[in-house]
Amino acid sequence: MCKDCGCSITDHDHHHDHEHSHEHGSASHQAAHETLHHNPQLNDSKTVSVIKKILDKNDHEAAHNRAHFNEHKVLGINLMSSPGSGKTTLLENIADMVDFNFGVVEGDLETNKDADRLKAKDIKAVQIQTGSACHLDAFMVHKGLHDMPLDDIDVCFVENVGNLVCPASYDVGTHLNIVLVSVPEGEDKIAKYPVMFRAADLILFTKTDLLPYFEYDLEKEKEVARKLKPNVDILEVNIKDKDSLQNVIDWINFKRKHR
Repeated sequence: MCKDCGCSITDHDHHHDHEHSHEHGSASHQAAHETLHHNPQLNDSKTVSVIKKILDKNDHEAAHNRAHFNEHKVLGINLMSSPGSGKTTLLENIADMVDFNFGVVEGDLETNKDADRLKAKDIKAVQIQTGSACHLDAFMVHKGLHDMPLDDIDVCFVENVGNLVCPASYDVGTHLNIVLVSVPEGEDKIAKYPVMFRAADLILFTKTDLLPYFEYDLEKEKEVARKLKPNVDILEVNIKDKDSLQNVIDWINFKRKHR
């Protein structure tokens, strides 16, 4: 899997000319700490040192990305989920409903398919192909922002690589994290991948129109989520139900006004 997230540790240097303030104690460091805690084979001094070095560099660049967003008065939102939970579909379906302009930095290992889908809806989209990396990092997102017309948008979504593990450990410079989990995935995903859901500001339960066809206790899953993070916001989403989509838009607008 990824060469620098703990799956297979190999340090890599990013070269960047800017110097900016560093944010210590970030969520990414906390996520990495949890990953190490649950993976004793990684918990040696050399590995810890490499991970800390990588995350320090990443968080430095993430602060730079956030400064870009703040300078242009853009709200940055990181969308994370396993593959097929509906990130791109959600963005396609809110495009004609929102009262703000948005763009998307799209992350996938290969192809431009998701960015092409978004562009077909007249959504500003920049594709980042990560190759073998199982997540976006702040440097990849920074590269994407150079092609994003920040002066023309109010919200920038970063649609992360489909993965419930590695993206949680990397601050990409957004202000908020939205994590999607779909009914067809089964009702054990939140318990199995707690680091991801602890990082969430909003959890979206998607494809709820399929509840009659699956053994899925939605209320139980909400309880599991709130045990991990008591103050997390939770919404149910069915793309056939415009009211559920409007609830997501209203949440984003609330965060735009009160950040």
